[in-house]
Amino acid sequence: MSSINDLVDRVERLLVRHEELKRTNGLLEQQVQALTLERDSLRSRLAAARARVDALLDRLPLEAADLLESGDGGDPSDSRKTGA
Repeated sequence: MSSINDLVDRVERLLVRHEELKRTNGLLEQQVQALTLERDSLRSRLAAARARVDALLDRLPLEAADLLESGDGGDPSDSRKTGA
């Protein structure tokens, strides 16, 4: 008779564990959903920021844009570029 009682105890513990795991899984699914929304929001903000930077770059005078693209430091006596 004790083996049946042991089996009943094990089944009850398994049921309790199953419920705990279901609750944990539900919480994890909520976290994944929240993080997915946050990631999507951050991606959207990044795309908007890139668009603003691109628009600002497009407004730069052509000579300044050429200097930026070529990587030319321009006037070496310019203290803003040398950090002096």
